[in-house]
Amino acid sequence: MATFLYKVGRLAFRRRGLVSLLWLAVLVGVGFAASTAPPPPTDTFSMPGTESQKAFDLLKEKFPAMSVDGATARVVVRAPAGAKLSDPAEKTKVENLVGALAEAPDVVSASDPFKTGALSQDGTTAYAVATYKVSALKVSDEAHKGLDQALADARTAGLVVEAGGDAVKVDGAPGGGAEGIGILVSAIVLVLTFGSMIAAGMPLLTAIMGVAIGGAAITALGSTLGLSSTTSTLALMIGLAVGIDYALFIVSRYRSELAEGRERQDAAGRAVGTAGSAVVFAGLTVIVALAGLSVVNIPMLTKMGLAAAGTVAVSVLIAITLVPALLGFAPIKVMPRRERKRFYGKPLTERQQRKADKRAARRKPNLGTRWATFVVRRPLAVLLLGVVGLGVVAVPAAGLQLGLPGEGTMAPDTTQRKAYDMLSESFGAGFNGPLMVTVQAEDAATAAATVGKELGKVEGVAAVTPATPDDKGDTAVLTLVPKTGPAGPETEELVGKIRGIAGGLGADNGAEILVTGQTALFIDFSRTLDDAMLPYLGLVVGLAFVLLVLVFRSLLVPLKAALGFLLSVSAALGAVVAVFQWGWLSDLFGIDQPGPIMSTLPIFMIGVVFGLAMDYEVFLVTRMREAYVHGAQPDEAVITGFRYGGRVVGAAAIIMVSVFSGFIMEVNVFVKMVGFSLAIAVLFDAFVVRMALVPALFALLGRSAWWLPRWLDRLLPNMDVEGEKLSRTPVAPVLPTQQSREHEAHIPSR
Repeated sequence: MATFLYKVGRLAFRRRGLVSLLWLAVLVGVGFAASTAPPPPTDTFSMPGTESQKAFDLLKEKFPAMSVDGATARVVVRAPAGAKLSDPAEKTKVENLVGALAEAPDVVSASDPFKTGALSQDGTTAYAVATYKVSALKVSDEAHKGLDQALADARTAGLVVEAGGDAVKVDGAPGGGAEGIGILVSAIVLVLTFGSMIAAGMPLLTAIMGVAIGGAAITALGSTLGLSSTTSTLALMIGLAVGIDYALFIVSRYRSELAEGRERQDAAGRAVGTAGSAVVFAGLTVIVALAGLSVVNIPMLTKMGLAAAGTVAVSVLIAITLVPALLGFAPIKVMPRRERKRFYGKPLTERQQRKADKRAARRKPNLGTRWATFVVRRPLAVLLLGVVGLGVVAVPAAGLQLGLPGEGTMAPDTTQRKAYDMLSESFGAGFNGPLMVTVQAEDAATAAATVGKELGKVEGVAAVTPATPDDKGDTAVLTLVPKTGPAGPETEELVGKIRGIAGGLGADNGAEILVTGQTALFIDFSRTLDDAMLPYLGLVVGLAFVLLVLVFRSLLVPLKAALGFLLSVSAALGAVVAVFQWGWLSDLFGIDQPGPIMSTLPIFMIGVVFGLAMDYEVFLVTRMREAYVHGAQPDEAVITGFRYGGRVVGAAAIIMVSVFSGFIMEVNVFVKMVGFSLAIAVLFDAFVVRMALVPALFALLGRSAWWLPRWLDRLLPNMDVEGEKLSRTPVAPVLPTQQSREHEAHIPSR
């Protein structure tokens, strides 16, 4: 692997113009394909194989007039104090509101609460449902304005009016500025790390180019593969972060090789051969983690994972080809400005060499060296402190409550939350999450009447509406209203009980009875995620374990890498629960309403964070492995790894945290949750697990850390990630300069 990539790096450096033009051609070609491609399809949510999805598809087929996949706006109306909606004046106001809703753009129909019986017992509150001909994501701005105007007119008339439903525009949707914040912070970190604007610009340029190619490819293939406009969200976020990291690692290694006296082309080849090998395997772990989302069997997550994995693959290819090509255009200017002139200088005289040796002897070891030295001297204390600290942070994760975003968890000042509360007060909590029961039989109306009568006797059911048959009479639908709210555990138990009873009734009547509705859909969604968690974790960790065994030729190194990841993710989940579920530091993060954690977050975190955690593991430990293979003692190998890789891994982690932290500033609480969870997980994993626990474990294990059974050693192919074969490659002679001699005097031989 290292030898092949060494040749790739040298070729890209030498043919830099051609390589750059080829990548530019790819960008232009994919961009042109994206600009001429048909519009991407609308986002659709489906869960194949679940009862709620099967019933939903049946309703869409048998009752097309219901527009079950169309957006809805549920408008709740309350009379002024001391009045009732049945009063002639107030009734006229409500009828005017219904008329305005029916005439709004994209609206198919608007129900009249006086005709549908949607009036509270005290006569003060009612609700009307406006059904749209398009899905929520296709509701136009004109339609939103029409709805807002109808509500405003009713309020002006003296009614208390609030609206919920997916047709209502959500305030505080993602603003799109998070990526810009991440790029800005990344640029600052890169300049401070490299001390060179050119060196800092290369990772940014290549990362942006990678996500541009990935995003354009997703758009170009959107209509063909069914990739919606939101499929690229994860791809852009992950692609930007890993693209910067991969280029950063290769540029840093090139500077190190150049400082050791390598000829420029050889330095580029060795940077790609060693750091590039780590990039390839780190990228593979991220790709495995993202592509593994397919096992969840939710098409939306599958497409997002595969699109992000493809973008990561593009980032890897750019890192090992375009980065060395760009280094060829500025081989010396990537060095700090104060050091550049030393590479153009004449050979040192003996007197100058003695002065250079003295300056090198006085130079202090860098921060990575000092930290690693501290850890290897006190490994047990560092290990215990890190494990106990993360364990304490992880304690709140034991109280994790999962849920899906709903209007009941929105901020109290939003119209959706006000409408939710008004319905709960006047009609009961279950009106915010009614269930729909479909009945298929030869005489569906009769069978549905029997089913409705039996289900109405079930404890926890508030009401069951009369059945509505389709035109053919073989399918009927009825609505069941629970007594409890959609997010309550009692409602989940009720859905399970109803499905059990419905199964028995269907067997007796020869009918097929299915339960769906938003509440049932959410329950099935959470159950699908729970069932997929262990298979997904086993697949991702198992494949990554095999990859890491190939990289490090050790069993203990991959094992501790996986255990460290579980520790950091547990701590991150604990922090998420404390902040978003319990409300700790809620004012600091702008959280108006603490509530359950989004159901998709744990599996999403596992996929993303595992891949990124293995990035840092590979980046840091490959340098240790390289030093160990070249003859260093175990403790010395740890220190060498941190001398060269500590600063780079630290900078990469800060960049990653910055990219994710930008999303915490968004108004939408679920975007905040994703940004916070990923940022805190990377922070824990990079700075506690990889930078503290990993060197401590290496110091305690010594040579046994690299143990591999002989029979397995013979079976495994030698990937040569550490570049052992490159040490036998002849080095092109270069004139010794002041800078290179100082560097050689400072770095001990390996």
